[in-house]
This record gives sequence, structure tokens and C-alpha cells, in this order.
Amino acid sequence: MTDSPTANQVHVNKISSAYDNSQQITGSNVTFDSTKGVSPIRLAGKVRDRYDLGSKLALVTTDRQSGFDRMLALVPFKGQVLNLTSAYWFEATKDIIPNHIISVPHPNVSIVKKCTPFPIEFVVRSYMTGSTSTSIWKNYQDGVRKYCGHDLPDGMKKNEKLAKTILTPTTKEEEHDRPISEADIMSEGWMKQEDFDICAKAALAVFAKGQEIAAQRGLILVDTKYEFGKDDNGVIHLIDEVNTPDSSRYWLANSYQQRIAEGKEPENIDKEFLRLWFRDNCDPYKDEKLPDAPKDLVVELSRRYIKLYETITGKEFEFQTGAEGEIASAIQKSA
Repeated sequence: MTDSPTANQVHVNKISSAYDNSQQITGSNVTFDSTKGVSPIRLAGKVRDRYDLGSKLALVTTDRQSGFDRMLALVPFKGQVLNLTSAYWFEATKDIIPNHIISVPHPNVSIVKKCTPFPIEFVVRSYMTGSTSTSIWKNYQDGVRKYCGHDLPDGMKKNEKLAKTILTPTTKEEEHDRPISEADIMSEGWMKQEDFDICAKAALAVFAKGQEIAAQRGLILVDTKYEFGKDDNGVIHLIDEVNTPDSSRYWLANSYQQRIAEGKEPENIDKEFLRLWFRDNCDPYKDEKLPDAPKDLVVELSRRYIKLYETITGKEFEFQTGAEGEIASAIQKSA
């Protein structure tokens, strides 16, 4: 995957301008005109905000960047990338399992079917990597050799390919997510076996499709997380987001082998380098106040996200700014 210097600089200029003018979508400025329809209440999440529209939800993907269960930065155009990238993958995988998407009336907005989420995230991994406390590499470094029910051999190195793709679920808990095995999911009563089996099969199949398409684009889909929920009829749906640079790790395929041989980190196109900056400059789990992420890192993260969107979808990214008023209008028209 190569960048045209001219196109690359155009992207950087637009991102920098949005950053300097504080045009990021925070979600806090979505205000509704009560004369033009419903004015739903905002339920804020880490990155996405939810608006209840009765039988459906409006999901607004903001430019908020989270990591280590903390707010790290506001990344211009990130929400647009995540929402539209998810829309692409939902469409590409709808033959594997139903998903909750009804429409995408705005680059930052998805109108979705209401589903009751399972309290488990289905994390799928093909490589020994990661930097967070729940990652396979961090656990392996700490001596763990049975991870989420999977036996791991001694002597593995960071970023090495696993013998096979594995499912490594985590719980969704108030304080902190934790890795968990299928057996413990059952014994602790998190899910029913039949529901877990459907979700596990779908997660592995969606990931395999993602890896196949990514490989065609010169990318390695390293790992990701999926979420599932049931609709009112008891049908399980793929929900939340799919194979985005926020929920997934992507590496450049053509340089992977050489960089591993040289003991270097793979060239990535996700948020890992920003997480690593915070790990190097503070304790993101314990420090009460985190330092501000440098502008050049935030701009670079946005550039990578946009490039990933263009690489995966084959579409040119259309920059949208000052859109929080339009977000409210799009939601009201979809109610």
C-alpha cells in the first residue's frame, strides 16, 4: 500500500485544519430542534453515543479516542471512518450472520435494530501481540500459558503468528474487562451454550472473511473484537462495529516478514502506536490525569484511519466538517 505524496499531504492539511479549528465530533453538540420531530436523550459511551428511537436506535460514532478504558484524544474524522468502515463490513458479511444495520443517513450515524447485547466481547486473534492488560502478549509476558482456555507453547516472540486463529473472549464489566474461557463463561453464567456457539462460529467466520479481503488489499487483519445481541424475536445479530481500526489491528503485509526478522514492530495502520506513546509517557491505568497526545500523533492517527478506509473500501474519503447539527437532523429524519 503506497501513498501518493500529493494526496497524502492534502489529507494531512485537511486533518490539521480540522484539529486546529476544533472541528472534531465530540457528541456533546448534537442538539435537536423540537419543532422538527423527536428529541431523543443522549446515552454517551466511550466512543459511540446512543439515541433511543423506539423500535430502533441511532448510533453516533464520535471522534473520541479511547484506550486503557480512558479518553485519550479527539481524532478528526475518526468517527466518520469507523462508521463507514463498519457499514462496509456489515454489508460484506451479512451472508454469514444477520446484523443490526438499518440505514446510514449520515457519515457519523447508523440507524440500527434494537438488540440486547451479550455481556461478552468475542475477541479473535491470529498473532501474539498487544499492549493492554487483557492482550495475549501482555499475559504471555506475565507467564500465562493457558489463555482463555488455549494452551500456548513456550518460546513465542511478540508479533509472531499463532499456530491457528483463536477465540479469546473478554467479559464486559464495570471496572475492567477480563479474558475468560468458554468453560468459565458457562460456569459463571454469562451466556447459554447454544448462544455462545452461534456467536463463536460467526466471529471466526467474519474474521476469516475479513482476513481474506484485507489480504487482497495488502493488509494483515491481526486481531479484532466482535459484539453480538438478540433482537425481540430471539435472533442473534452482529452489532456495534466490525473490523474497524478502533476494534482491530492491521499491519502492512509486504513489510511484515522483514520487520519481524529485524526485530522491529510491524508497520501498523491502527491505534497501537498512540497507545504505546501513552504507555511510554505515563501510567495510563493509574495516573489520575493523562498528558495531552501530541498534535502530530493525532493527525497521523487520523491519516492512517482514512488511508485504511480508502484501502479497504476502494472509495475516496469525503471529508465532512462541522457536522453535529447535521447529525441531529439525520437522526430526526430517521426516527
